[in-house]
Amino acid sequence: MRARKQAAKKGTPPVIDPYLPGTGNFGYRVSRYELDLEYKVAINRLTGSATITAVTLAELQTFTLDLSAALSVSKVTVNGKRPGNFRTTNGKLHISLTEKLRAGAAMTIVVRYGGTPRPVRSMWGAVGFEELTEGALVAGQPNGAASWFPCDDHPSAKASFGIQISTESPYFALANGKLLQRRVRAAMTTWTYEQTEPTSTYLITLQIGMYERHRIAKNGVSIHAVAPERLRDRVAHDFGRQGQMLKLFTKLFGPYPLDTGYTVVITDDDLEIPLEAQGISIFGANHCDGQRGAERLIAHELAHQWFGNSVTVQRWRHIWLHEGFACYAEWLWSEHCGQRSADEWARHYHHRLTHSAQDLILADPGPRDMFDDRVYKRGALTLHTLRNRLGDKQFFALLKDWTTRHRHASVVTDDFIGLAARYADESLRPLWAAWLYATAVPPLDNP
Repeated sequence: MRARKQAAKKGTPPVIDPYLPGTGNFGYRVSRYELDLEYKVAINRLTGSATITAVTLAELQTFTLDLSAALSVSKVTVNGKRPGNFRTTNGKLHISLTEKLRAGAAMTIVVRYGGTPRPVRSMWGAVGFEELTEGALVAGQPNGAASWFPCDDHPSAKASFGIQISTESPYFALANGKLLQRRVRAAMTTWTYEQTEPTSTYLITLQIGMYERHRIAKNGVSIHAVAPERLRDRVAHDFGRQGQMLKLFTKLFGPYPLDTGYTVVITDDDLEIPLEAQGISIFGANHCDGQRGAERLIAHELAHQWFGNSVTVQRWRHIWLHEGFACYAEWLWSEHCGQRSADEWARHYHHRLTHSAQDLILADPGPRDMFDDRVYKRGALTLHTLRNRLGDKQFFALLKDWTTRHRHASVVTDDFIGLAARYADESLRPLWAAWLYATAVPPLDNP
């Protein structure tokens, strides 16, 4: 509170998340986005409208939405009326109303916009909407949603989504949720998707390419691949064990958190890293070598459907709750397959970390290091240490409780610490102090 008052005194806007001080917005809460868009692949042109349903959290006359400068706004209405004025600057759409709205008032914001979308530049590289050789993709983590639609781009700001995307008929268009309709008109095809589960904006994606869709597995949950036809045989082999992965993770983590199944997209281009979205993971052609060379990454991205996509951090400093858990899922899959056990992986990476720079605090690594591999591996080691302390029965009961209790909600590290205490016979404070809040890598067996 004091920091917020000091910021106001200096004339700078308050900050929701110090890791991304320019994103997120105050004064309202969004419950739904409805996107009605058209994308022309050849000229990289995106046009359309966003209808945003929200409620005010305080008396409100001015407010902002996150929106890339690459997109121009032509019209805004709020509850059917034109605002006093609107303008875009510094990645924000500023809207000023002619009259104040009371706290708790409903808002329906309609924004018509268009432009040539491009990724948002960040300290982690290019993020968001990106052209491919033949199509486009959205990789939104952590602040790329504003590269293609106006939003409250913060992980704790979850909402439902309706996405209608029209593009040239030869292309396959994929977005989050259930495909409600595919309508062909002349040279254009319109795809309509519905994502009912509350979802963070960075986990909303759009994938457009010369793709075919086919089923990989159905074991209570349908698993599909969307990929170029030339990669079909490799995809079937490399991604073919996802049904077994899903069975294992459901046993260990609890029910799969979505009703609409799971889809992997394999682009025709190479990608540096795969990335998760709600109900979808995105891989490059280079992750499909016909030899299951990327299987640990396939397990990692699937695990994010529980840890990160359903149970999502309130602020980015807690990112180990995403990446540490997904990394540990890699080790659990390896153990299940009769390859290296989780304990062997733990000892392998513990040795590495003890010979790496020891200047990172896992519970607050800082924005530049939030995607550092040490966050992933130290997070997994923290969980392995906790597993050894609690025993398998209590540890996996804890994980199921965690994913059930916080299903489609937002969390912080203290939430996990508090819940874990219920499964322990002795205090876990020394473990957390050593693994989460100290820079030195503690011994693996005796934290």
